[in-house]
Amino acid sequence: MAELAKNQLHTVAITGYTAEGPGVARVDGRVVFVHGGVRGETCVIRILKVLKNVAFGRVEEVLTASPARREPDCPHYPACGGCDFRHVSYEEELEAKRQRVEDALRRVGGAEVSVEEILAAPAVDGYRNKAQFPVSPEGLAGFYRARSHQVVPALDCRLQAPQAGVVAGAVEAYLREFDVSAYDERTRRGLLRHICVRTSREGQALVCLVVNGESLPHEEDLVRRIRSACPDTAGVVLNVNTQDTNVVLGETYRALWGEDTLTDTLCGLTFRLSVPSFYQVNRVQAERLYGKAAEFAGLTGRETVLDLYCGAGTITLALAGLAGRVIGAEIVPEAVENARENARINGIGNAEFMLGDAGAVAKKLAEERLRPDVVVVDPPRKGLEEAVIEAIAAMSPERVVYVSCDPGTLARDVKRFAGRGYRTARASTVDMFPGTRHVETVVLLQRGKL
Repeated sequence: MAELAKNQLHTVAITGYTAEGPGVARVDGRVVFVHGGVRGETCVIRILKVLKNVAFGRVEEVLTASPARREPDCPHYPACGGCDFRHVSYEEELEAKRQRVEDALRRVGGAEVSVEEILAAPAVDGYRNKAQFPVSPEGLAGFYRARSHQVVPALDCRLQAPQAGVVAGAVEAYLREFDVSAYDERTRRGLLRHICVRTSREGQALVCLVVNGESLPHEEDLVRRIRSACPDTAGVVLNVNTQDTNVVLGETYRALWGEDTLTDTLCGLTFRLSVPSFYQVNRVQAERLYGKAAEFAGLTGRETVLDLYCGAGTITLALAGLAGRVIGAEIVPEAVENARENARINGIGNAEFMLGDAGAVAKKLAEERLRPDVVVVDPPRKGLEEAVIEAIAAMSPERVVYVSCDPGTLARDVKRFAGRGYRTARASTVDMFPGTRHVETVVLLQRGKL
């Protein structure tokens, strides 16, 4: 068996997809991840990199094309790292995501469960209500090239709301006119780091400029440019981040003009959102996701529900009308303030919110002998810490509804829950992020034998 080496050409069959989106092939038994490969195709590939257990390649020529292959509809693809599936049909993308979740739950999680469905998005473009544009040292906004921090200029990203690109373009023009520097990660010099734009259902925009300093020159002129380009701007906020870090937002905020929050509607409720508050980026699919979570929760109006990682209270308040009492926990102070205000705005009296780390809050409530009937978790991509799972199990809820944005960490945590007497009863997926490899999953874990 010949050793794989860089720049070799091989004819291969693409048999599936990796968790990151590339196709999977084998050369003399060695696994090769193939960028641009589509399941069912025969291709000539070029080897780009060889590691101990896997190699990476790209398609040089398609010998037998899959019916699912299509011409990418974005000029920035695949240079921009934002999308992974613009070269295949939407139906193929959906099945790849559903299969990925099912494989993870079975192989890693040890759960004998089928993913019941994947809820397709009615719109595959323009669905994101939040954009975060890194700014290159040259003052151009865009998105990072895959596996790098090189900015690919892309104001016309197909996934974003149109207001996002318009605002970013106005900020670029401001940088040029007033010779304002953009941040350079190598030297740690320069001012503007990121341009963040959040939009509401009605089209209003909340703009946040992340700055390596306390202020920007000519702030009034900057605000004037943004408002002229996007008349529906609700507010412009400056965020101070002087740390040498990959974290986008710093801890200090200052309103340059207008509101420092944005009001939006979701699941028939009104939500006031600050810049750091977590909020699902696809509003339509979020409503379907929360509907599925409510279905799995099986509420009758009498239950006590604990919602960990509650953000601005979206899931908590969406479940409040179906439960007797709901408690949300969140570590971001601004988000907790938003959640309490959102409960007041919507006239919801059976919801309360606690500030703190999910594990510490869950442990405290367990020590206070709180016995929620249902615990809902919607953690970040890294999943749940062992201490959080331990604290949840100590409260002995009948059901745990796990909302996940990462099938790998979800599967790991499902296995941990199984070791504490919780079995996976149901699983469903929602395509929250068309065009990308990301997928949301809702899993129902039930205490005791099924």
